[in-house]
Amino acid sequence: MRGDPDCADDALGMNWAALVARLPPSGYRRFRNAFDRVAAALLLLLVSPLIFAIALAILMDSSGPIFFLQYRAGRFAKPFKIIKFRTMSTSTPESSLKVAPDNPCITRVGRFLRNSGIDELPNLWNVVRGDMALIGPRPEQVALLDYYRQWQHLRHLVKPGITGWWQIHHRDSEPMHLNVEKDIYYVCKQSPALDARIVLGTLRVFVHPLLSRPLLAARRQAGSTLSPAELTPTTDPHTK
Repeated sequence: MRGDPDCADDALGMNWAALVARLPPSGYRRFRNAFDRVAAALLLLLVSPLIFAIALAILMDSSGPIFFLQYRAGRFAKPFKIIKFRTMSTSTPESSLKVAPDNPCITRVGRFLRNSGIDELPNLWNVVRGDMALIGPRPEQVALLDYYRQWQHLRHLVKPGITGWWQIHHRDSEPMHLNVEKDIYYVCKQSPALDARIVLGTLRVFVHPLLSRPLLAARRQAGSTLSPAELTPTTDPHTK
């Protein structure tokens, strides 16, 4: 990363070269830059049937394009166009600080895609292009960079990722500034062990919504098949 021409000072007034110099040398970081693009291309081929099926579901569920394009901040906060599956109606504002899970603009298919994280599957193309990494900080909206303090731009020293330390913890309802700290933690502590933990956490986030619906349906079905006698308590709940 040292000597990178993209490190030059920019409109944000950041001295990226000085910030990069504070990071310890990492052969693993250089390996990841090459590995991610090859791995993303192979993954795109592998999941292409799933991408096609999701595209059909989106078209059948609501009117509008299949993909959602938006400018995001890449490495050194340079803007690039991210590609995701569209999960909201076309009348939704282009930029927002946070979208509530119960936002009525979220489509039926979009709700499942957002809960499982599958809406970010097309990000693989951004990784192939070199705009993103498989694992890294979340890609911030360019429109929100003006709200950043200088120390928060440390998260832009590496490429943003499809998944990352923040992505597997962001459902914990912590304040936004603590989530930025999680991104910075990853930038400073990036390692094979930390990446392995993130991959396992991502799989849990992905699998949970796939299993929760069948389990919930099974519980409801089991409850509906109980007889009135089985539903009646055998003892008085007020009796000690």
